[in-house]
Amino acid sequence: MSPTAAPDQLATPYAGPPLPGVVEDLVVPGVLDDEIDERLWVPQAPGVHFRPLLLNVTQGYWVNILRVRRSGILSRHRHAGPVHAITLAGRWHYLEHDWWAETNSYAFEPPGDIHTLEVPEDCEEMRTLFHVSGAYIYVDTDGNPVGVEDVFSKLEATRRHYASQDLGTDIVEGMIR
Repeated sequence: MSPTAAPDQLATPYAGPPLPGVVEDLVVPGVLDDEIDERLWVPQAPGVHFRPLLLNVTQGYWVNILRVRRSGILSRHRHAGPVHAITLAGRWHYLEHDWWAETNSYAFEPPGDIHTLEVPEDCEEMRTLFHVSGAYIYVDTDGNPVGVEDVFSKLEATRRHYASQDLGTDIVEGMIR
């Protein structure tokens, strides 16, 4: 609240013109509900799914919930941009670091960091909200690139999966900014 705002102005919406180039808001209800339509989870690998929330093709980032229902190594990758993660359930870590991301924790991963994601055997399900800028560059143990994942590959995987589930195109198009 502005220190100069009069009390009668606090509940008055902005009445001026929209700022140029501002995209529409996006609200996705029920993202933490356990009873969501299972078809909304896009398969990524055996026991690994993601639920896309925002696919920002103009700024090169995406926001999704990663759900893992198996233990072991998921991937080794390098980040081209920063990553923010909030662990919603379960736990995971990177073999290269001594910290663990557990339920209700936040992790920041800087651009250029290379790490190997592991979900431990005692974790029945891991769910983490990721905000990923740039790309994941999948690498071998020596750091040589073996694959790339970015907002465009996430968008195409989502389109294919939602089409195969008869969810229509409106849901996917609504996530794109």
